[in-house]
Amino acid sequence: MSCIEAIILGILQGLTEFLPVSSSGHLAIGGYIFGMEGDENLSFAVAVHAATVLSTIVILRKEIMNIIIGLLQFKWNEETKYALKIFISMIPIGIVGLFFKDYVESIFGSGLLIVGIMLLITALLLAFSYYAKPRVKESMTYRDAFIIGLAQACAVMPGLSRSGSTIATGLLLGNKKESVAKFSFLMVVAPILGEAALDLMKGGFSLESSGISPLALASGFLAAFITGAIACKMMINIVNRGKLIYFSYYCVAAGVAAIIFSLI
Repeated sequence: MSCIEAIILGILQGLTEFLPVSSSGHLAIGGYIFGMEGDENLSFAVAVHAATVLSTIVILRKEIMNIIIGLLQFKWNEETKYALKIFISMIPIGIVGLFFKDYVESIFGSGLLIVGIMLLITALLLAFSYYAKPRVKESMTYRDAFIIGLAQACAVMPGLSRSGSTIATGLLLGNKKESVAKFSFLMVVAPILGEAALDLMKGGFSLESSGISPLALASGFLAAFITGAIACKMMINIVNRGKLIYFSYYCVAAGVAAIIFSLI
């Protein structure tokens, strides 16, 4: 992988991690175009996902600091309740990571057909959340947090957008737009950083085995971080304006294209 390819894929990851069009699906498509396979594709995906998580921390630093300060008060306050909801939302993805990690990783090398199908499912989910008009709740419940967590666990499939799935699920449950967007971005911070840390401790992340040069990886990481920060702020505004339907149209086009390429 060249530095130019790494930057292009990093920008692609940074934008699509927050926009509801599936970062994993677009990385798979980009990897197919640039001829990336196996360990190279997976190692790069882990690195740029960590970059976008760091961009989330930067953009939502005030919300994160408020949660931490609230927890340090050791009281049953709003920040403690919110942190518990985030923890509950992480349970499904934690189960998937512990017991189905190898199976999930094998799916990433299964070609573009599954990516195309999952993009079409993402399109349907976004369209459904746009046209449905549930009664809006004052605050998110613990049950809602767990269901949104289930949506995140399902979104490990390449092509099924994590942000699209979690935000659409939260909206369908009747939660407020801005709160759902921020919750969707905050709930992924710990799982991805935790997965990256485990891979480092176990030696599962190796530049030597992946074939990626340190310069290319650093270029992709930086590109993903910068574009991720921009896309994170952009996505919160988009959700507030209720414009998710346009991404549904895009996912249909991208999904059909991926399916066609897989059959050629």
